[in-house]
Amino acid sequence: METLITIAAIALLIALGTRLIHRLNAQHDARIAAHHFGAPFPAIRRPPGHSHRTPTEQAAHRRRTGTWP
Repeated sequence: METLITIAAIALLIALGTRLIHRLNAQHDARIAAHHFGAPFPAIRRPPGHSHRTPTEQAAHRRRTGTWP
C-alpha cells in the first residue's frame, strides 16, 4: 500500500512539473511574440554615412553571381 501511495505521489509531482514547464514555455513564447525586433535604438540617429541604403542603392552595390566575367 505504501508503494502505491509513493508511486502516485511521484506521478503527481511529475504531472505538476510538466504543467509548470509548459506554462513557463508559453509565457516565454508570448514574451518573444510581443517583442518587435528591429533597430536596437530607433531613437538614436546613426552617424553620417552609416544610414541604411535605399533599395536602389542596394541593387547598385549588389554583386552578380552565376555569370562568367
